[in-house]
Amino acid sequence: MLTPIETGVCTGLGAAGLAAGGFAYASRWPSSRIFGRALVAPARAGELALTFDDGPNPAWTPVLLDVLAALGVHATFFMLGSHAQAEPELVRKVTERGHLIGNHSWDHPDLARCSERRIREELTRTQETLQQIIGGPIRFFRPPFGGRRPAVLRIAREMGLEPVLWNAMTTDWSERSPDRITDRLAGKIDRLTRRGRAANIVLHDGNHRERAGDRGPSVTACGFLLTRYRETHRFVTLDAWAREADKP
Repeated sequence: MLTPIETGVCTGLGAAGLAAGGFAYASRWPSSRIFGRALVAPARAGELALTFDDGPNPAWTPVLLDVLAALGVHATFFMLGSHAQAEPELVRKVTERGHLIGNHSWDHPDLARCSERRIREELTRTQETLQQIIGGPIRFFRPPFGGRRPAVLRIAREMGLEPVLWNAMTTDWSERSPDRITDRLAGKIDRLTRRGRAANIVLHDGNHRERAGDRGPSVTACGFLLTRYRETHRFVTLDAWAREADKP
């Protein structure tokens, strides 16, 4: 039998564990709203938003643009400021093809664990770089790893950025089989459709560790998804959902 002191220690440890678990859930799980609201996907079955993180990638983003153009689909690209600075012509090409560009921080830290000063620097530097390159505003922001806390969302909104998460993602950054990437995402898309919800799909055209990493499996999987859903679903960009959310 535990002594009162031992009971108190165990209770304290249990509470600390629960608190840590709660923070982890609130700061990383995309559907969590404990730390504040973010755009995920509306209750509009049959709509799909393709989003791509960690680019631009000089080797694979141009290939991806051709895949999307072949079927007339537009997507949203959440770019790293450091990669964008190195590839300004590619950033402009993405915009000229009719795609949206979003802020994905400068070099992909976990913002939930960063100081407020670092958060603001990451977002501001990226925002200024992207806007200078494309000559227009950037509205959307996706936190790396989905990492956030109240300060992350507050600073983003102070800068006029709409935080965006997701509800359909798999490990395409490490998976080498396009078929497995496609099947895992399709399972999530189909479940969301049955539940009457749209799907905010994450794939990666870039790599936060290297600017020209291999994203062939992800790009191929994107083509498979376009072929699979082009007759049954409508592909949209995030601004369509944001306009809906803006309505009174």
